[in-house]
Amino acid sequence: QVQPVESGGGLVPAGGSLRLSCAASGRTFGSYAMAWFRQAPGKEREFVAAITYSGSSQAYADSVKGRFIISRDNAKNTVYLQMNSLKPEDTAAYYCAAGRGGLRVDAVAYYYWGQGTQVTVSS
Repeated sequence: QVQPVESGGGLVPAGGSLRLSCAASGRTFGSYAMAWFRQAPGKEREFVAAITYSGSSQAYADSVKGRFIISRDNAKNTVYLQMNSLKPEDTAAYYCAAGRGGLRVDAVAYYYWGQGTQVTVSS
């Protein structure tokens, strides 16, 4: 079992960058695939990026491909989301999640979720 805790959100102007972190407790962090999802007000939660337990493979939503980078450090039980060239439409609460299903884009594949961190991009 792991418990993700997100940090690093904030207010940033369009074109700026932020790095989100997700620190997960638990000795088995390295055996979980990790993912980032986001949810904007009035919209459904959507997939952003995922990474395998080893970090060898990643997957991205088309809307963030080429701008966001997911990575992990299993020695620190932490997964990161580097967000570059941010747009106002990236504004959302960002959630970190852990699952055992590999590179899955569907939220139901992830068992453990953090409380979220807010990212606001001003135009």
